[in-house]
Amino acid sequence: MSKFTDTIKIHIKAGDGGPGCVSFHREKYVPKGGPDGGDGGKGGDVYIEATPGHYNLSHLFRDRVYSAGKGKPGKGNNRYGMDGRDLIIRVPPGTEIIDEESGEVISDLVREGDRFLAARGGIGGRGNAFFKSSTNQTPRYAQPGIEGEDKFIVLNLKLIADVGLVGLPNAGKSTLLSRLTNARPRIADYPFTTLIPNLGVVQREDGTSYTIADIPGIIEGAHRGLGLGLSFLMHIERVRVILFLIDITGDDLHYTLGLLRSELGEYSERLLKKPYYILLTKADLVERDEMQKRIDDMADTHTIPVSSFNDSNIDELYKILDDLLERIIAT
Repeated sequence: MSKFTDTIKIHIKAGDGGPGCVSFHREKYVPKGGPDGGDGGKGGDVYIEATPGHYNLSHLFRDRVYSAGKGKPGKGNNRYGMDGRDLIIRVPPGTEIIDEESGEVISDLVREGDRFLAARGGIGGRGNAFFKSSTNQTPRYAQPGIEGEDKFIVLNLKLIADVGLVGLPNAGKSTLLSRLTNARPRIADYPFTTLIPNLGVVQREDGTSYTIADIPGIIEGAHRGLGLGLSFLMHIERVRVILFLIDITGDDLHYTLGLLRSELGEYSERLLKKPYYILLTKADLVERDEMQKRIDDMADTHTIPVSSFNDSNIDELYKILDDLLERIIAT
């Protein structure tokens, strides 16, 4: 399994333009033909493209220079040099492109097929045929090609998912994801089992599907980078629905929910405006009366107890997600 990478700086180099040619026409009985040096070819461009099949940035390498092809030199008999081959760097949808020097986001490739011209190839030099004039019948010089753009860029992946699971470490997010979807995340009974985002796909009987993201657990101060901090929060920005997962056996469910909402809001107030539901996880570990008391204490109608162990309310959760996403798409 490849290591998940969500941010990487790479060096890109567009192709240099090919040099123009110095040449003079030569053929039998025409000993002093005119200049016929062709222009050099254009250097290849570097594109970044959002492509299906890539789910992180781990196929890219920090120390490698990603170079497009150089333009070929012009030739005699007014023949142009071939253009350099373009380079397409393929990334997952949801990848931001950031200029390393300025820190500016210069493109955001949200959808499959989105493409950005990241570095422009140099123009080929003019051959000596271009410089022929009434006052200079035999120019003996040509232009060199112009260098292609050379820069460092930062690629920053923000996962695109329909539903995001938000909760403290060990709240049961990975277990629920494996129950709802085809994902097989690492699961264990200790905090921060999930060190990288996991994505799963829900396939419904009517043929519809949607994605759910299990993000590394949040802790107090995550918006300042504590714990897994910002590496978690940026992946929740693009989701349509947020599911707050709270361990029903915890001591203070209200405090936990307040902490989760506070951390999201400190990072971006827009997150608090997204549709949400509160899932009280591990419901199989409490008696029915205690379960109802804890549901009532939440004082929020968007609350449901669930258990991945005995599938309690899993079907009801599917219906809730179907309804929420259907309403979002309709608007």
